[in-house]
Parts: sequence; C-alpha cells; structure tokens
Amino acid sequence: MIITHHGKQFFKLQTGDRVIALNPIAKESKFKTSGFGADVALITTNHPDYNGSETVTYGDRAPFIISGPGEYELSGIIFRGYGSKGTDGKKDLMNAIYYFEFDGIKICFLGALYEGNISTEAREAIDDVDILFVPIGGKTVINAETAAKLARTFEAKMVIPMDYGNDQESDALKKFLKETSTKETTPVEKLTLKLRDLSGKEGEVVVFE
Repeated sequence: MIITHHGKQFFKLQTGDRVIALNPIAKESKFKTSGFGADVALITTNHPDYNGSETVTYGDRAPFIISGPGEYELSGIIFRGYGSKGTDGKKDLMNAIYYFEFDGIKICFLGALYEGNISTEAREAIDDVDILFVPIGGKTVINAETAAKLARTFEAKMVIPMDYGNDQESDALKKFLKETSTKETTPVEKLTLKLRDLSGKEGEVVVFE
C-alpha cells in the first residue's frame, strides 16, 4: 500500500489500481490541493475541508462515496462507520469514524473528531488497528494531548497525526510528539508498506510533509 498526503486530512491510499481517498478537500475550501481519480471516497464531515468528492473524480472515474455511519461493502472491502462529534468552530457537526481493511492492513480513520470520547459501540468494534489516522490540531478537532491519549487506547502499530498547522494550534505537532515520546522523526512525502512492515511496531508515529 502507498499512502500520500494531499493536505489537511486528505490522504490517498493505493494498492495496485485500487484507490481510496480519505476526506478529500473540496474546491470551496480555502485550502488548495491536487486531485486524482479514486474508487472510494470516505468523507467524515460535511465541510469543504473534508467533503470534496469532486476532487477525486477524474474522467470516467468517479468514487463510491461513503459519508456517514453504517456498514458498506465494495469490491470485497467492508467499511464500517461510527458516529461521533465534530464542529466547524461555530456549530456542532456529525463526524464519522471509519474502520476498514485494505491490502491486509487494518485502518482506523478518526476524521474531524472534536471530542475524545468515542462511543462504546465503536470502541468494541474497533479492536485491532494497524494504522491510526488521528487529528491533533486543537481548534476544530481534538488537541494534541487528547489525541495522544486516544492513540494509546487503540494500541495501533502505527499512528499518523493529521490536521495541524495553518488554521489549528501552531505547536500541535510538537506537543503530540512530546506526548507520544517521539524524539525524532523525519517527515515523509509518501509511505510504502506491507503488513509485514508493521510487525513488532507499537505506536510508531509517522509524520507527513
């Protein structure tokens, strides 16, 4: 699987010809990004920073859009979504937490989570995580301290912090690295890995450029 970051919470997951987009940035957002064609777009929150399905539509390739709680199946992949709380800074929004397996790797994507409390249903269902995507920004998503505590409860093999800088707390990443006892990390442009690469890891933090 190849993971690339396209800003905010917008990630591209690819294995072979199959592509999953996580929280693509919409054209209406103040944040600019580049688009690509995807098979599936996971959208956690109805906000321009996270709901740009048109950004991952290219030519005849339009994604199957998943935008809320429930269970969905596409091409043998089961996506499970669980409701949680989000915000745009002015009003409450619904946020979905997604859990799925891609290329043999179990992924939990917390999206624009605003509260550290996750439903009992979600916590019981998400019992084995290889990669955890967690927001850390601290203004319209959970802050670094809360994110680090939450990451520990999931016991993920790898943790990818997201949604920091710009419109979030300026020192969020520094705080998160301290809270997770991560001494040094070199930001990566993309990450290529297989399930075997995660063997023996415990909460390794990977920072994207």
